[in-house]
Amino acid sequence: MILNIETSTDCCSAALTHEGEILEERIEKQNMNHARLIAPFADECMAYARARGLKPEAVAVSIGPGSYTGLRIGLSLAKGLSMGLDIPLIGIPTLQILAVKAMFRRFDWEGDELLVPMLDARRMEVYTAVYDFALNALEEPHPLILEADSFDTYLRQGRKLIFMGNGSDKYRELLPESRQVVYMSDIVPTAASMMALSEKAQREQRYIDIAYSVPEYLKEFQATVPRNKVLGNV
Repeated sequence: MILNIETSTDCCSAALTHEGEILEERIEKQNMNHARLIAPFADECMAYARARGLKPEAVAVSIGPGSYTGLRIGLSLAKGLSMGLDIPLIGIPTLQILAVKAMFRRFDWEGDELLVPMLDARRMEVYTAVYDFALNALEEPHPLILEADSFDTYLRQGRKLIFMGNGSDKYRELLPESRQVVYMSDIVPTAASMMALSEKAQREQRYIDIAYSVPEYLKEFQATVPRNKVLGNV
């Protein structure tokens, strides 16, 4: 049994899972209310376990990339729960969550397609990676400024590319959908969709350090001046 926490995008969620089954789930898909909602969501999942005399064996959290604030909130809560319950902490790469969710969205894949998750990183930049269906990384997670030929190497090889996540609509403007290109921009990372990855990590006992682990931001935070403040000074 694992308590999963996901706060990397606008979506905020917690899910209690056990051997491929979602026992309890709470989710809010809009408005970035992570600071207000994620702790109650996790507590409601824990209440389900307590009412049945159960205790999670681990806490899993989406480790990034994604929203700087969201990732910090999720990891801080996960660390506190891990320490308080005296159970290990699992960190799940956010881009892998997207890739796995796309993988299970349809059942007509041939298996040699490449999964390209994309998270919005402002303007024409995204956080992305390239995985095969065994989740081997042909490209490790990295920030990328999108250009029309960003993935031409794979297209010239005849590979079919599946783009998913809230950053993929940006690329659709540069590379239209075709027989080789599929877009699934409505896929968002959720706590429930972490289940396969967190249970695999638990079986393999792949944990992260409770005290010293940090989110995988992939690039440094850059503060910006609110637009209304700039206009007010003109």
